[in-house]
Amino acid sequence: MKTGFTRHLGSITLAALIGLSFVASNAASADDTPAKQIFGKVQLPSNSAPSPIGFYAKGCMAGAVAIPTDGPTWQAMRLSRNRRWGNPAMIAFLEKFSQDAAQLGWGSGILIGDISQPRGGPMITGHASHQIGLDADIWFTPKPAQPLSAQAREDLPFTSMLDKSKFLTVNSTRWTPTHAKLVMQAASYPQVERVFVNPAIKKKLCETWTGDRDLLGKVRPVYGHDEHFHIRMFCPPGTPSCKAQAPVASGDGCDKSLAWWFTKEPWAKPKPDAKPVKPRFITLADLPKACAAVLAAPAASEQSATFGTAYVAPQPQSGDAAIQQAITAGSTDLPDNAIPIPRSRPVLQ
Repeated sequence: MKTGFTRHLGSITLAALIGLSFVASNAASADDTPAKQIFGKVQLPSNSAPSPIGFYAKGCMAGAVAIPTDGPTWQAMRLSRNRRWGNPAMIAFLEKFSQDAAQLGWGSGILIGDISQPRGGPMITGHASHQIGLDADIWFTPKPAQPLSAQAREDLPFTSMLDKSKFLTVNSTRWTPTHAKLVMQAASYPQVERVFVNPAIKKKLCETWTGDRDLLGKVRPVYGHDEHFHIRMFCPPGTPSCKAQAPVASGDGCDKSLAWWFTKEPWAKPKPDAKPVKPRFITLADLPKACAAVLAAPAASEQSATFGTAYVAPQPQSGDAAIQQAITAGSTDLPDNAIPIPRSRPVLQ
């Protein structure tokens, strides 16, 4: 993209380098260590060709790039989380989407939440997915005309679109036709596979959307997602290491599958006498074998891996051969896509 950007080029501290070395040298032996603890310590992406590896909720990412913290029509939020990394296809998409959002009248653009960690993988907090650089969260708050400071991006509260005094009901004083246009704009791109929203928002769209109803099928109801919506892209062409998700069913999704969310079943609390289930965390051994090679690969600098006018797709590096060899050797070990919904259930207030 040929536009100007203000880059945030953070310094690489000695602690970060030591931490990366520790992660790489101990990845293979950390059999019992939750993978989120390993990937969460890595500060920089691998200096290798871009590649999503595995499934959205069980994988990792080679050759990630970062969206600049500030752009003409976006700002990245919660910078301390270090989750503005993604596949180049996702970062380029977000730039395009942000321009279209501004043209819709969505403030001066979008506020971008979590994309992925520098090398993807499970996160310590917040998500089951976002592991291969093809998921991104967009706030239901437009980018203000006056850019937010770094501190404001940490402190700005989320704004829920729900009326918390009622059961699964959109707040009519907050939700506007522009909100609807924004979500449906996200669903309109051919490279977008799904857009996740709260069931109440899906129901509102089913009741009010007068545009292309076929696109509504891409908008999927899920727990939470009342303060932001979640964009998921298809696996980019030429990425055999990426595990595709099952296709969305035909139709607009305004059917029994949506009605289920408005029954008691999705919101039932565990029985008082139910035996607690000890959670089992994903370990590195549970992920595709190539993820160990991704962790061990040399790091790219933040400057070289920040997407923008100076960005150049990585040339073959020393780490590429090991990653590609691991991908080829583990081509049959990609996780199936039957990733269960987390068992924790939100409590309506």
